[in-house]
Amino acid sequence: MAWFSSLEQAQQKTVLHEVVRYSMQAHATVNDAREGLLRSGVKLTMTPAVLIVREPILEQMGKIINLPPGEYVKSFRVLVSTFAEADTRRREAECRGTCSHAWHNLS
Repeated sequence: MAWFSSLEQAQQKTVLHEVVRYSMQAHATVNDAREGLLRSGVKLTMTPAVLIVREPILEQMGKIINLPPGEYVKSFRVLVSTFAEADTRRREAECRGTCSHAWHNLS
């Protein structure tokens, strides 16, 4: 969070776009979002939290990355947690160490 918070707003928005892109590649679902939200530390009543658990998830992610800058940190937490759930599910269900998806090795 310190790293993300240290970025300028334009850079933060770029990072949010990247997290959504990776989430799409990991085939994130609303179930992933629900699980991730519980781990994100974001209150369930906050705008990114309310949006992420609605269908269609890709449309909701688009709304999240277009929230005002004051919502970027909460959005990042929600999106990264959702991505982490989707990535874990994909690794366990489909990849099992046999794939070369770039998003498995982000640093």
